Amino acid sequence: MVLTEKGVCFQLVEADTQTKLLLTVSPCKCDTVRILIDEAQPGKARYRVSDVLTGDPQSEQLRVESQTQDFVTLSWSLAQHQVRVWHFPFRVEILKDQEVIVTFNSKGKLWFERLQDRSVLHSLFSVTLETTFKEKYDNQTKPCTDFYVLTETRGAYTLGPSSIGADLCLHGFRHAYGLPEHSDQLDGEPYRLYNLDVFAYDLHSRLGLYGSVPLMVAHRADRTIGVFWLNASETFVNLQYLPTDPQGCGVLLLSLTQTTQVQTDVHWLSESGVIDCMVLLGPSPHQLFHQYAQLTGYQALPPFFALGYHQCRWNYDDEADVRAVDAGFDRHNIPYDVIWLDIEHTDGKRYFTWDSARFPEPAKLQRHLEKKNRKMVVISDPHIKVDADWSLYREARDGGHFVRDREGHIYQGSCWPGKSSYVDFSSTATRAWYSTCFSLEKYKGSTSVLFVWNDMNEPSVFSGPEQTLPKDAVHHGGWEHRDLHNLYGFYQHMATADGLLTRSGGSERPFVLSRSFFAGSQRFGAIWTGDNVASWDHLKISIPMVLSLSLAGIVFCGADVGGFVQDPEPELLVRWYQAAALLPFFRGHSDKKTKRREPWLFGEEVTAAIRAAVQQRWYHLLPYWYTLFHYAHNSGLPPVRPLWTEFPREEHTFTEDSQYMIGGALLACPVTQPGVEEVRVLLPGSNEIWYDICSGQEYGGGQTLSLPVTLDTIPVFQRGGSVVCRSTGSGTCAADFQQLPLTLTVALNCQKVPSAPVLPAVGLPALQVSRAESEERNYPVPLYSVWLFHSPAADDGTFDCETFIQSVTVLGLRDKPSTVVVHVSGEEDPPLLALTQLQSSR
Repeated sequence: MVLTEKGVCFQLVEADTQTKLLLTVSPCKCDTVRILIDEAQPGKARYRVSDVLTGDPQSEQLRVESQTQDFVTLSWSLAQHQVRVWHFPFRVEILKDQEVIVTFNSKGKLWFERLQDRSVLHSLFSVTLETTFKEKYDNQTKPCTDFYVLTETRGAYTLGPSSIGADLCLHGFRHAYGLPEHSDQLDGEPYRLYNLDVFAYDLHSRLGLYGSVPLMVAHRADRTIGVFWLNASETFVNLQYLPTDPQGCGVLLLSLTQTTQVQTDVHWLSESGVIDCMVLLGPSPHQLFHQYAQLTGYQALPPFFALGYHQCRWNYDDEADVRAVDAGFDRHNIPYDVIWLDIEHTDGKRYFTWDSARFPEPAKLQRHLEKKNRKMVVISDPHIKVDADWSLYREARDGGHFVRDREGHIYQGSCWPGKSSYVDFSSTATRAWYSTCFSLEKYKGSTSVLFVWNDMNEPSVFSGPEQTLPKDAVHHGGWEHRDLHNLYGFYQHMATADGLLTRSGGSERPFVLSRSFFAGSQRFGAIWTGDNVASWDHLKISIPMVLSLSLAGIVFCGADVGGFVQDPEPELLVRWYQAAALLPFFRGHSDKKTKRREPWLFGEEVTAAIRAAVQQRWYHLLPYWYTLFHYAHNSGLPPVRPLWTEFPREEHTFTEDSQYMIGGALLACPVTQPGVEEVRVLLPGSNEIWYDICSGQEYGGGQTLSLPVTLDTIPVFQRGGSVVCRSTGSGTCAADFQQLPLTLTVALNCQKVPSAPVLPAVGLPALQVSRAESEERNYPVPLYSVWLFHSPAADDGTFDCETFIQSVTVLGLRDKPSTVVVHVSGEEDPPLLALTQLQSSR
């Protein structure tokens, strides 16, 4: 044992082979314990993930609390937590006030395949590489069924097998979340984290989709913890809940006795790299969000327009088509902010170009949109058409910016342009080069209102194994693709965001949407859930998918409205707009084989319902949404979150994923089934009051409400004790709504007071509402006071706000107030509001 400034180090020895590993345990100042294991004397360095953490976490100084022949106990700071390292069998326990919360290597499944030198590897070649990585996983986790078997076996890798794995026991936990991206819930079966292009993906599948975040969050009534497995190679995660639920539903049975040991066992196995495992200690959900954001970064604050509605299709045919769609939104009084162009806008699928016949004047088209305060987004995929006559291809080839095959040649696969090579975004120099491609001088036909969509960046290779790059492709620094596969889209997202930021000279926030992602992708922009299907089941699963992403830090996310594949029926389309209008990223998108589905093509009833969803439920709430993104950017709190994050002690919320909180003030329960006339809404909190935002009707918490619904109904409730800020009036885009007056809805709680201040939006005045007891001022009824103030973000800044409050609605008053007084700073005689404008909104 060696104590250092960064923690404590131990040498691990495997009894039979005498293989030596180096263990480092580091408590971090962000209430995280990091467990790092590498070879003690590797013949070749193993891949370590870089650029995901925002910096090396600052370590706490450890001290020895006690030591015996079997274990050593160490603590740090105020000694609220301890780490206990056992000698044999080896395990690491993390304790809180002497209670073991997490045990690392509890079942002895620590696994570490050593890298072999070439001479040893050659002699073992025919034996060592007989089994696939997938088969190794099966051998350690039996019984396992219905898994995807990898196609690469013998001879696939020049450096031989190098898989690593470990297990952890989470004591007292029965509910686990996270591990996106999957179209499923966590239910005790192994999950695969391996980014792939999956068209019209199946539901309830444990196979990998477009992105991966190896963060698992576990929750019980008194504590929330997280396990972050920092590894970018193919990874399997197996969850087992104990005691076992015979029905396999992962829900704690009511018949269990108080003495029954409840725990969640999680087993990680990755194809290469080192063991780099971080345990986030919480203990509250909000603290855990902050801890994870401190590690991997906070959500980038989106430009205001990006929170508006986006209209996309594969593909809008030409400039006339774009102008017609743009005019259609104005004609039907439906606000929107961004229109998107898919791959057909380019010259032969050459990105950073335009089809001269379809889009002869792209800059003029963008200026047309700019006059209406609207933007355009174009697609930019990571594959580059092999074309020696194309200057961009030659630049990338001659600059060494492409991924290579195992023989050292530029790798060539196939994608939309046909024969293509793939940009090696893992290289810092390549990312810098790629960023320059977005400059206005280099990207002809682009303007400052053109933003970017990264698609197919898992990466997708039509001719590759599992439709992606082969694992023995070689990246900058000699690393094999298997080492960093799940980082590929992350790095393109980073380079694109840097390019747009550089284009503006750092003065404008970029907007970039990416299909593939990894932990930390939240720093660069938005993601979406990929090629979904126009079905009720896909609509329903979009909510838990977004919640799972949000728990894992990817909070600017959403699903394609209406489903990308196939044609939605009118009722499904309406319900999808209503649901998507209550999620962070709001975009309609469809495949080129589907029928056109602009909102006005289904009759006036459908158009009116969509208009109401877009305008009233989304654009009017933009000040509130922008506030929530401000909090995400500064504290890590996701704008949408599962109910249990706001009601952590209420076990009936732990498995609820069809409704959710928007911030701490609004509860949403979208209708996701056809033909329903009534929905059941869980209103948590026995001491809470909830208000229907449409009728103002008051309901007590701690009940399941049966609510009648029509096609126009979107069940949303405001929590008592909150204040929600809305724009009032109408407009055509986010910039219009930003100029409108505000209305404030004050919802009183059981004590008949709002319990917390609210910041309506960055750049708008803040609000605080308080209650003064009548006894203090000898008033016959309680006195409520509302304070509005604004200030610059920096002490030396200036801020001149022209926004004004048009109205204040107070929910929960039993009687009309007798007097309302407006206090203005510097005014000695405050004016009174006319009582004729007041009404009780019980």
